[in-house]
Amino acid sequence: MPISTATISAAPAARVLAWLTSNLDHQAVAELGADGRAEITVSQGSCVLALSGDGLTAIAAAADRDGLAAVQAALARRLEAAPGQELRVSWTPPFSGGSMQITDPIVDAYLLGHCTPADGVLGALAAETREAAGGASNMQVSADEGGFLTMLTRMVNARFAVEVGTFTGYSSICIARGLAPGGRLLSCDTSEEWTAIARRHWQRAGVADRIDLTIGPAIETLRALPAGPPVDLAFIDADKASYPAYYEELLRRLRPGGLIALDNTLLGGRVLDPAYQEEHHQAMRRLNDLIAADERVEATMLTMRDGLTLARKR
Repeated sequence: MPISTATISAAPAARVLAWLTSNLDHQAVAELGADGRAEITVSQGSCVLALSGDGLTAIAAAADRDGLAAVQAALARRLEAAPGQELRVSWTPPFSGGSMQITDPIVDAYLLGHCTPADGVLGALAAETREAAGGASNMQVSADEGGFLTMLTRMVNARFAVEVGTFTGYSSICIARGLAPGGRLLSCDTSEEWTAIARRHWQRAGVADRIDLTIGPAIETLRALPAGPPVDLAFIDADKASYPAYYEELLRRLRPGGLIALDNTLLGGRVLDPAYQEEHHQAMRRLNDLIAADERVEATMLTMRDGLTLARKR
């Protein structure tokens, strides 16, 4: 905490947005994007403004309540000075990014009911993972994301794929099933316990002969990869603080047109909330900013599950 949102009635909204972000005092900086969004930044936090219907949506965020109040006050001063109309804003009570639901349960239920269903092998693996891992089973990708990984692998015609983070092997099966004939998947993990479950289910799925498992620090495995063959597809779903290092090592080895998929890039909404300052929160924010501005790739972030970022090498 805290984040707060508001709706501002303004007409014409685009002109008001441009005015709000111009002629700011020396304590504030504004950036107006081509997509119609603007961000006002002060020392205590920031406020994103976006066109919404007949007005503007405002999203204020800061590391604490005092900082949030300062951000809200900075916007209020601008609204009070708006020429020709009276602009008012009413903020929601502060809330934590960690309390957000990225996917509404109702949407989630409908979504899962309208995807190609997982087969019995994947269903059995999911059931065993829930029984063996308990609450940690949420580290396993969902059925819809697994199907999406298979689709992505087929779309890039992947012959060599790399997975960082195996867990019990659900995503490995999904990627291996999408490989081109003769294709290989290198899967990296540090746990003999969880990957023992993976190995059994790879056999049942008929993909064990396509998967090479390495046990040990993934960054060392990636750095030791030979110059060829180039990587066609990579999936990163491991320790979050190391994502930037994994991304750089894999991007170096990715062929032009190849794809890196990074899971959990929203961190349950915590990446949006500056109150969360642990190492993995900060690392993910830096990586998200890097990828968005990285001229080596074209990227999009999807609100699939806990956030899935796709970066295609130019």
